[in-house]
Amino acid sequence: MKVALPGGSGQIGAILAREFQKDGHEVVVLSRKPYDAPWPVVVWDAETIGDWAGQIDGADVVVNLAGRSVNCRYNTLNRELMIASRVNSTRIVGEAINRASRPPKLWLQSSSATIYSHRYDAPNDDVTGIIGGEEPNLPDTWRFSYDVAFEWEQAVDEADVPSTRKVKLRSAMVMSPDKGGVFDVLLGLVRHGLGGTQGRGNQYVSWIHHQDFIRAIFHIIEHDTLDGAVNLSSPNPLPNADFMRILREASGTKFGLPATDWMLEIGALALQTETELILKSRRVTPTRLLQNGFTFEFPEWKEAADDLCREWLKNR
Repeated sequence: MKVALPGGSGQIGAILAREFQKDGHEVVVLSRKPYDAPWPVVVWDAETIGDWAGQIDGADVVVNLAGRSVNCRYNTLNRELMIASRVNSTRIVGEAINRASRPPKLWLQSSSATIYSHRYDAPNDDVTGIIGGEEPNLPDTWRFSYDVAFEWEQAVDEADVPSTRKVKLRSAMVMSPDKGGVFDVLLGLVRHGLGGTQGRGNQYVSWIHHQDFIRAIFHIIEHDTLDGAVNLSSPNPLPNADFMRILREASGTKFGLPATDWMLEIGALALQTETELILKSRRVTPTRLLQNGFTFEFPEWKEAADDLCREWLKNR
């Protein structure tokens, strides 16, 4: 099968492209800038129809991953870029599919588990989960994250693609040993003695092992009863204090300096990011995948952390 990956030049795109190619499928990445890769890379602007649309026409699956990183300060310019990069690219992918003489059977659209409310009492699944934005005393930066997710998904919902199944991938943090990824950053903190409890430590962390992420993508491709919003996350999110403790144990690190809210604010400012990425309680579970017969190889963080640490060391 042919797989087109708009916005596939980042870490998640590389993970998927490697796996699709290894499995014998034809892969093409659409990127704003050309770069060397083991698969074809076609330049697009993510805003207007161009020659790149020919890669959509005749593809079996489109996985749109385009969007500016949220790992930045939420100032006015960055907010505009984050929303525009997601909404415009989604709309233009939808237009390319609509114009295709042989439209893809499936459009997998990247979204985010951050669309769900900040809560501790119960998990947010993809059947009855509470969409965020109405929580009392919500920080402005957190409300903006909800706005981004709402507008992103709205662009998918509004796309007129009657012959194409649409799936919105509400993904938790994808944990892989690749350099610069979330796990690499967290493990770096742990190895330098900074991997203690972050904030109060009771905020939930939702995550998914990269192998389960890949397997879930293939599962969705193979099961055409799945459409709409699907959570890609381990069935077992856990509080930050436990998450970091298990990661320290997996890495063989005995001590981790805890960080209070104010310490995290200073650190986030220095690193030009936002504390929402750490302090928001993301308690997300994948009911629809489980009901559809998907089984996780790494449902628990302990086994996942052990495996990821082994992979990380092997890669280094």
